[in-house]
Parts: sequence; C-alpha cells; structure tokens
Amino acid sequence: RMGEQLAKDMISARIGPDFRFAVVGEESYFAEHPAPEKPQDLVQHNCINYRFPTSGALYVWEFEENGREIKIRVDGQLVFNNIFHVVDAALAGRGLGYVPEEMALPHIAKGRLARVLEGWSPYWDGYHLYYPSRRQSSPAFVALVDALRHRD
Repeated sequence: RMGEQLAKDMISARIGPDFRFAVVGEESYFAEHPAPEKPQDLVQHNCINYRFPTSGALYVWEFEENGREIKIRVDGQLVFNNIFHVVDAALAGRGLGYVPEEMALPHIAKGRLARVLEGWSPYWDGYHLYYPSRRQSSPAFVALVDALRHRD
C-alpha cells in the first residue's frame, strides 16, 4: 500500500521511493485541444480513465495547490483497468492520461508524450509493506522485510 495511513496495531516498512503522477498527452491531441492550465480545465478534455479492478470505481485525479488537495473527476471516451493501456491510449493521441511519472518519463524524453500540469502534481509517500505488530515474526519474514526495505 501507499504510505499515507497506518492502521492500528500495524507496522509499516517503506519498500519504495516517493512518487507522483503525470498528466500526459500526445502532440496530435494538443494540436486540436489547448493544454490545460489548471486541473479544473480537465473537464473540457477527453481524459482516459482508470478503473480499479477490485472495486470498479474510477480513479479520481489528484492535484495540489499551495498544500491544498484538489480532486477532479474527469470524463472521456476510454476507461481501462490496466494502467499500461492508459499509457498506450495517450500515445495513440486518444486523450490525456494520468499515469505514474516513472511510466511517462521515457515517452516524454523521446518526445512521444508531452506533460501538462506538472506544477500541480504532488509527491506521494511510496509503497509500504504493512504487517501486524501483535505477532512474533519468523526469521524468514524479517529477512524478506529487510530485503524489500527501501533505502535512500
């Protein structure tokens, strides 16, 4: 899980670095649509939605301005339950995608995708491994946690 909240009686071990999301689109999309200047402008765009496979809920795009969280429900013609398909659709010029920055950076570097709203994208606590604090951990589990632990 992401490291935002820790449930009672649980231990958290960081297993990944902080990360953020990127709003990206292909140049042909921007040739027909002006780039959004603020998150609220996204309601005028064809956005590629991500649906959580477990709950079926659509992911609400999250931004930040001066420490204040902004959540935007976007609309579009495409919905996927696989983030790789969101990237592929953005690369095909089908709309704007909201994807983990690490997935977008190679395409941005090659000029295949353009990033917008970068200044609005907050960093999120990286992934954490959560486990109960009320039991004795086996040596194998302790070794696993130590091997997975993210070190800056």
